[in-house]
Amino acid sequence: MQCLKYLPTGVKSTLIKRQTSSTAVRPFTGAGPTLLGFQCWQRPSSMRLIVAMIRSTSLARLGRPGFLQHPQCLVQQCKALSTSSTQDPIEQHRKRLRAWFSHMPNEEKQFGSFSMENWHVDPVIAESSPEENRELTAGLGVYSHIEPKKSQIITIDNVFTSVSDGSPMRNVVLYGMVGMGKGTVVQELVLDWCDGRLNQFDIILPFSCEDLSSQNQPTSLNKLISRKYSHLKPIVPQIGLGKQGNALFVFAGLEQVKLDFRLSKTELCSDPSEPLPPNSLLVNLLRKYLLPDANILVTTRPSALDSIPTKYVDRYVRICGFTDVEQQYLYFRNRLDGSGDDQTNEDLMKMLYRNLQRQSQLTADCFLPSYCWLICATLHFLHFTTANMPIHTLTGLYTSFLRLNFGGQILDGSSQQNISIVRFIAKTVGKLAYEGIVKKTAFFSEEDLQSCFGLDTKTEEELNQLTAFQIDTLGFFMSPTAQHSSDPLLRFTIPAMQEYLAALYVVLGEKKSVLEQVGTAVSDTIGKASEDVTAILTIVSRLLPFRILAFVKLINIFPRIFRKISGKSKKGIANTMVFEMFKQDDEFNNDVLEQINASILGDEMEGGSAAMGLRLDTQCFELFPTFMAGLLAQKNRLLLKQLGCTIKNITVRDIANNLKKHLSSIVKKQLPPSELMDLLFFLYELQNDAFAGEISKSFKSLNLSQVKMTSLKCIVIASVMNTSSHPIEEMNFSLCNLTADWLKILQPVLLRCKDLNLQFNSFGLGAWQEISNLLLDPNCAVKNLWLCDNALSEAALHHIGPAIAHNRSISQLSLLNTSLGDDGVRMLTPYIRDNTHLKDLNLASNLITEDAAMVLVEMVKKHPTLEKVHLYLNEISEDGREKLQGLSREQDGVMVLVSITDGSNLSAYWTLILKNTARNAANRESVADYLALFQSELIFSRRQTWNLWKKLKLLQVQNQVGRLLKQIQLEKQ
Repeated sequence: MQCLKYLPTGVKSTLIKRQTSSTAVRPFTGAGPTLLGFQCWQRPSSMRLIVAMIRSTSLARLGRPGFLQHPQCLVQQCKALSTSSTQDPIEQHRKRLRAWFSHMPNEEKQFGSFSMENWHVDPVIAESSPEENRELTAGLGVYSHIEPKKSQIITIDNVFTSVSDGSPMRNVVLYGMVGMGKGTVVQELVLDWCDGRLNQFDIILPFSCEDLSSQNQPTSLNKLISRKYSHLKPIVPQIGLGKQGNALFVFAGLEQVKLDFRLSKTELCSDPSEPLPPNSLLVNLLRKYLLPDANILVTTRPSALDSIPTKYVDRYVRICGFTDVEQQYLYFRNRLDGSGDDQTNEDLMKMLYRNLQRQSQLTADCFLPSYCWLICATLHFLHFTTANMPIHTLTGLYTSFLRLNFGGQILDGSSQQNISIVRFIAKTVGKLAYEGIVKKTAFFSEEDLQSCFGLDTKTEEELNQLTAFQIDTLGFFMSPTAQHSSDPLLRFTIPAMQEYLAALYVVLGEKKSVLEQVGTAVSDTIGKASEDVTAILTIVSRLLPFRILAFVKLINIFPRIFRKISGKSKKGIANTMVFEMFKQDDEFNNDVLEQINASILGDEMEGGSAAMGLRLDTQCFELFPTFMAGLLAQKNRLLLKQLGCTIKNITVRDIANNLKKHLSSIVKKQLPPSELMDLLFFLYELQNDAFAGEISKSFKSLNLSQVKMTSLKCIVIASVMNTSSHPIEEMNFSLCNLTADWLKILQPVLLRCKDLNLQFNSFGLGAWQEISNLLLDPNCAVKNLWLCDNALSEAALHHIGPAIAHNRSISQLSLLNTSLGDDGVRMLTPYIRDNTHLKDLNLASNLITEDAAMVLVEMVKKHPTLEKVHLYLNEISEDGREKLQGLSREQDGVMVLVSITDGSNLSAYWTLILKNTARNAANRESVADYLALFQSELIFSRRQTWNLWKKLKLLQVQNQVGRLLKQIQLEKQ
């Protein structure tokens, strides 16, 4: 009975009269699933009556689900019902419109934490004309970007007011191609009215032309409003008159309806209660026969601009996007602000802003707000992806981008074919993109367009559709350019979009031979007709000649023949993926993720100019195979299905089986680090754990040296390698800029590695803590650990020392050039003593003096397992070296290497020493001291050896080092 007090009086009295008994609410004890996570409840008769009445009356207004989840939900709904029944309809309308237009699709929620208020940037709008619209599509028939004159620019709140005399503009047409921001302008207009910032209208009524076109039955304007906005029923007759006389009707997407302004086709009507076809209502509103004082805002794409005669339009407004760098930068800052830590975000914004200021290709492309969204999403994906976020892929990002801009649209609303516009894009623009990849070009001529669109074979209706598509949509993907030729050419606005659409073209099976095209049509026809034909011919088979019976058999076997042809096609897709991924001409490029990053942030990135040059000049198209893999992922296939592009499970299975055969042989080879990173990213985009697990089993070693790591790359590596639990012989992460967070992500993989190389990573205290956690893990399988050239502070030693002492797997530990010094060695010595598995310890190049070295060696002599200690390139006198060199494993229990040429297994350290010298080359004083120490080592080694050939080689190196040292000393003078 608690909830009854919140019901309107009429409903409450009805319930009281009809209620005959009261039954307590009790939990439902039967089996079965729960509803939205709540336990199912049995309801008494009064509850059932409430549910029935709310379903029939109030729930439609409340906009809530049509079932009872829990009694407390009923109480809340009843409260809302009692409140809404007394609320002013206009205020209700403001609240509902605000909730509707503030809603963010899932694609918007994939990155960043923001709201409509803190990221919105208004695109520029300017007064225009049909003549200007025709000029914009003159070049190659593709809508081009022309910045408006300052005198033409207007603000959204002045759209309905004349600039010259302030007189009202009743009928306004806002036009722009796909992705320009027409919806954003309408959204801002509506939200301004809802929040009271736009007071020139009493009410705003937005409608979708696509919804109007789907209504087959005549309806009146009043009924149209009441059906869409039921809360306005009490005031519908007053709209356009009286208190609500200054009304604004917004009709979005004029290209979705066909308007006919001829009197013979569309009758005149001035009665808002008279039923008419929906398009006739719009015509009469624009004619001003119906509600002559109403304001009309129509949004449309350029191809439909002339569907309204100019005499019925008071003002044409063109949406121009983001016309200057400051607008673009403000959008990027608002969208990415707060995504990561403040310093990373600030550095990213500085690089992005400098690239925009250079008037780079990025600046030219970002006039289109939709592409600003894509670039923001890409940057967020590259820099701010964390292990705690839901899994996102680059392919998923591009697929979501298509869904945001083309979701649910068909090529021509008036056509009966209902061709998905995304499928049409894949079939035409995707074909153009693929042929460009085959020819290694990013520039296309008018002849290329005609070839891909097949203009020679089109009917008149199809040509009209193509013209509208070319004007409205092609400019969304491609931009005119005069580069490389005096003739106008087209290029893909975002280079990666060419690779995505080419991948979509191939994976959807649009790349077919003539035999396959014929086979598809014939197989489909025979598949539908063969059963009927066979049944009829079976009856009369005794009367038919033998040749006819052969024809019957042919009908039955043709689908099997086509399946073989189709199978070869799927094998061809797998071949294409592998061939494009492992081409020799891109073998030593940066990995694809680094190339994308450089293309956005410019050549300030390390290796950025090289990456940009590779992508724009030699056209390697390395993302193409990755996108093909990503499109086979189930999540992306579901998105594509919503867009009218179906990829069948059997197709994915056949492609995956063929792909597995090719990759299994290739991964056994030693791939360059960047190629290996690309392969891991390829497997990640595929999002198939079983497939990735089988391929990753072939990885006996992972050499990712000098691959610039990010959180995303670490997540990619961990995701792919964790699909299998096989042991890994060797992993090389030297010069990868690993941080504590990234080591934490990689830890499950590092635990399985036997030989782990983490050199030259400039570890901070957090990173040493993660190394300690790795060594203390009982599942740690690391035997050889290389931590060279990572400075060990006193605080870091407090972390790593106990971990070394308690570790039970490591037998070889290299701490070469870790800035230990005497104090560090003294701190480390007891931890080394407590470790009972270590056999080889490298403390070379650590500024260790002779006294500290002797104390360490005395401890090592008593160590149960240590066999070898490296102490070369330290501050040990020649006498001390001779004394230490005389120690032997048999007599003293340890071998001490005091020269870089001692022993037979020191060649691996030569590379480290030379790298360290190169890294210190910028600091002349530091490198001079290092070379002097190196020269001393060479002189000592030359004296100790009796091998004449070795003496000559050492003398040759000694002389080269001496000359370099003299050159540095002369430069200092």
